[in-house]
Amino acid sequence: MPKILRRLEVIEDDAPAIIALADVLSGAAPAGSIGIALKPADKVEDLAPVLQRASLITVEFPGPGDGRGYTQARLLRERYKYTGEIRAVGAGVKRDLLFFMARSGVDAFSLAPGEDFESAQRHLQKYTVAYQPGAPHSSIERQRYFV
Repeated sequence: MPKILRRLEVIEDDAPAIIALADVLSGAAPAGSIGIALKPADKVEDLAPVLQRASLITVEFPGPGDGRGYTQARLLRERYKYTGEIRAVGAGVKRDLLFFMARSGVDAFSLAPGEDFESAQRHLQKYTVAYQPGAPHSSIERQRYFV
């Protein structure tokens, strides 16, 4: 069984069957709680009617230069108030980007091939304070200055 990094813990992947957004919207998804795969070109707005059924949403990061997954995760957390698991998947899920993904609302990571879990854990814990607002994450505090 593959492993993932979830909230600083390396665990066995226990995800439900993950179904492409197009299949979910066409009615091809089974009843009950599901996992939904969100591709970079998918619109988060399309998820709104089925969001309550999703226990997991995977956001694809095809490469380190593609930032659409950051926007999708942030929209899910802030605009749609999604509280389930958002998992980063794809070749762009590298240890040096995990902190930024977490700041966007991602709380689980399926690391790219060749990435080391211990190193990824250390990189995710490297910074504990952020000066700019972001999606809430339990291990990151927001620095505030009052004048």
